[in-house]
Amino acid sequence: MENEIRSDIIIFGASGDLAIRKLMPALYHLLQGKHIGDDTRIIAVSRDKISQDEYCALIEEKFKSSFKEKMFDTEVFEAFKSRLYYLIIDLTNEESYKSLHDLLQGHEEKERINYLSTAPSLYGTICKSLDKSGLILPTSRVVLEKPIGNDLKSSQVINDEVSKYFRESAIFRIDHYLGKDTVQNILALRFSNMLFAPIWNSLYIDHIQITVAESVGLEGRWGYYNNYGAMRDMVQNHLLQLLCLITMEPPSSLNGDNVRDEKLKVIRSLRYIEGEDLRLKTVRGQYASGVSAQKAVVGYLEEDGGNSNSDTETFVAIRADIDNWRWNGVPIYLRTGKRMREKYSEIVIDFKDVPHSIFPKGGLCIDSNKLVIRLQPDESISLFIMNKIPGLNEGMRLQKVKLDLNVAAGAARTPDAYEHLLLDVVRNNPTLFMRRDEVEAAWVWADKILDGWKNNTITPKPYAAGSDGPSASIALIERDGRSWYEK
Repeated sequence: MENEIRSDIIIFGASGDLAIRKLMPALYHLLQGKHIGDDTRIIAVSRDKISQDEYCALIEEKFKSSFKEKMFDTEVFEAFKSRLYYLIIDLTNEESYKSLHDLLQGHEEKERINYLSTAPSLYGTICKSLDKSGLILPTSRVVLEKPIGNDLKSSQVINDEVSKYFRESAIFRIDHYLGKDTVQNILALRFSNMLFAPIWNSLYIDHIQITVAESVGLEGRWGYYNNYGAMRDMVQNHLLQLLCLITMEPPSSLNGDNVRDEKLKVIRSLRYIEGEDLRLKTVRGQYASGVSAQKAVVGYLEEDGGNSNSDTETFVAIRADIDNWRWNGVPIYLRTGKRMREKYSEIVIDFKDVPHSIFPKGGLCIDSNKLVIRLQPDESISLFIMNKIPGLNEGMRLQKVKLDLNVAAGAARTPDAYEHLLLDVVRNNPTLFMRRDEVEAAWVWADKILDGWKNNTITPKPYAAGSDGPSASIALIERDGRSWYEK
């Protein structure tokens, strides 16, 4: 049974935003659903000098303010709190790990999960200290949050440091987008329905669009974000992972390595974007002042901590091409940005038009079939088809109708992505996590673009906050005779 899985889950950086906003609520719900063992302990490690009671009060306050109605259960929280241990540790001082050693002693039969919710520069230091303190067991696992470096070289340095102490099969590189139910449902949709299998290729699909739009700005993270930008922060990981799931070949099974082998083949088949293609197939943008959520907002350069000389991009649009038999000639348009008109993430599969239409348009637009996979904020899958307009109209007139394929509608609560992924770590299931060669192949492709922008002085184009990005992104797709999907 699931509740027989016995673990010690150690959260490093436990007072940080990610831990408090995502990881602790996920563990609360896993306990509430009896998905983790009754004697599973949650060990919160931080340098903040607060007491155990103060930390628990902080978590309780956050739960009560952020949970939907009736989701906070006092009895469940008391059980959660009884399993929660707060330790003050200086992560850069090996001697400071003694309190963790003492707490873990006598629990060697449990599987140890080390979640590094810290700056990537500390990953190697933490792993070394765990090893020196004798805290890494054969069953121990480590979870790494992105970003793992800001280019191929720095990524290799971090992975080399962690690999000294953990074997590759014990390293779980997390991308929270892959924990979403709708993202996982891509596998079910593609590989369990014969309806789609024969037409999932260049013969029937005209193009694919992947959009991850954020309406917020930097939320006080200017210093961090300015070192990465949209290409490193979003495209190199989130968008490429979605691209892989949509376009990869059927794996022989859902075994972690089989799935990741197929994703790796896709990344290695991505055509490099170089030379003149950098201006034709990529767009960099940076938001200026505008209106967001009916409020005036400042531009990127005027944000708190901003530097007026920064050329970091907050928006990226790319036409990607996969050079293999299945997808030759099918462009994949990627788009992501901050301070856009609305927050949403979706994948649009746009099928080709029928070879010859026997129906007169009659003043109505006959559209292509589209499969729209909405990831957030409302997770859904919709198929758009053409249908006759009911009535006694002269001739056969068509309209576009939507078939809603969302099986989660009406559910009391949709599990958060981190619940899925944390449970997969507990179960030692690596399918939805990135392998090292996968991460490095993605960096090779992304670095070509980043280096090209730098060497060719391709600067970000301004766009108003609250818009859909710079006009150049519209030109990028319309140059191919297509347009961005609008619901």
